Amino acid sequence: MKKIVIIEDDKIIINILDFLLKKEGFETHVAKDGIEGIEKINAVTPDLIISDIMMPFKSGHEIALFAKTNYPETPIIMISALGKEDQTVIDAANLSVDEFIAKPFDPKELIEKVNTLIHKEA
Repeated sequence: MKKIVIIEDDKIIINILDFLLKKEGFETHVAKDGIEGIEKINAVTPDLIISDIMMPFKSGHEIALFAKTNYPETPIIMISALGKEDQTVIDAANLSVDEFIAKPFDPKELIEKVNTLIHKEA
């Protein structure tokens, strides 16, 4: 079973992502802030990371930098309410984040991106 770490501070988004991904047969591990997210990444060694950009304690940018440095083969999907032109989003893209999804997101689009990245790695 493929493992996905979800790093998100919004409880509603966490519940949506957790439900959708479990329904698709993925094992999910949830972190509610950036520090916990990095701890989960180290503990789980996930097949995919989904992270919000604006997170408490460690930003999505810091999480992506950590993941790409320590787990370079692990794909990352960044989600954010910020527009694609926002400097934070541009910075995340410069870290080779694999996908960016703007909030509110279409669940079908998210699942398609997850499946594409998971199967690309397989």
